[in-house]
Amino acid sequence: MTSDADLMLPSREPVVLLDPDGRPTAAGRASMPDAEALLRGLAGMVAARRFNEQASVLVRQGRLAVYPSSYGQEACQVAAAQVLADDDWLFPTYRDTAAVVARGVDPVEVLGLLKGDWHSGYDPYERHVAPLTTPLATQLPHAVGVAHAARLRGESTVVLALCGDGATSEGDFHEALNFAAVFRAPVVFFVQNNQYAISVPLARQSAAPSLAHKGVGYGIPGEQVDGNDLAALLVVLSAAVDRARAGAGPQLVEGRTYRIQAHTNADDATRYRSDDEVAEWAAKDPLQRLETYLRTEGILDDARAAAFADAAEQVARRTRDGINQDVEPNPDDLFGFVYAEPTPQLVEQLAMVRDELSREEGQR
Repeated sequence: MTSDADLMLPSREPVVLLDPDGRPTAAGRASMPDAEALLRGLAGMVAARRFNEQASVLVRQGRLAVYPSSYGQEACQVAAAQVLADDDWLFPTYRDTAAVVARGVDPVEVLGLLKGDWHSGYDPYERHVAPLTTPLATQLPHAVGVAHAARLRGESTVVLALCGDGATSEGDFHEALNFAAVFRAPVVFFVQNNQYAISVPLARQSAAPSLAHKGVGYGIPGEQVDGNDLAALLVVLSAAVDRARAGAGPQLVEGRTYRIQAHTNADDATRYRSDDEVAEWAAKDPLQRLETYLRTEGILDDARAAAFADAAEQVARRTRDGINQDVEPNPDDLFGFVYAEPTPQLVEQLAMVRDELSREEGQR
């Protein structure tokens, strides 16, 4: 950690390696990630975009109760998963389903919560991915706790905790940053600033120069990055993860991006933002930006692009087929996953449910 305020301040402008037209900036020419990392990132974004599209269709078909789309934020989603080692942990929000899929979790299991089948449809320990979190910022103190525990055990684990701009107004956000700074926890807070907390614009969320500046008050360095530039995200997030792993403590990273689609399928975004604003951000599409650069540099050809599209379609098919299968609920599951050791009350309630079901079955 450092007490030098100048070293904690983020850059005046977000770090950008590729401009919206896919051209390298001056910084990009010097520090562009290698071709393999960029190709992996593009493949992940193509799959994430297709996953977002498929999930949105499943909502309209009544197969999902709700879906908070990350359409337009795919660069943030994929980069967050890509910079982590296998033993690192990812703490997502409800909007970070694409990041969880990119981390290797079965897409059908990822959507179990949003279908209403489970509180979390996957085993968090299998891929080191915490459950999707709907209440804003509540996962952040948990993320710090995991990071602090890893440090106490002498492990090299780093935790990357995702949140949105709205979460930075919550008390849990501030408590998590303070705890992480004091205990030098190896955690990276990644704020995906998509400009709106449901219908509330950023200007009514914070008066700070940037959300990245919020770390300074806790002794945490911050950085701003173009959240639609996968190359810049890989560089900034990788550096933050490496720094945390080396024992230098936490860091706050703000990715400037945009939620192209509505907050959820229940939201009418036209009530609080204009079509012109959406079109302006759509022109900064992260997939098109990276693909343009890779084709211009001769790194990406039609055959490889088609392979990425085919792989993304397989993800969509797996998602569609899995969600379209009806699940026979087991009433015992209401009680079996509350505590490691059931309380007397849970045992009593389980017996009551079993008795009621048995009597109903006998009357048929």
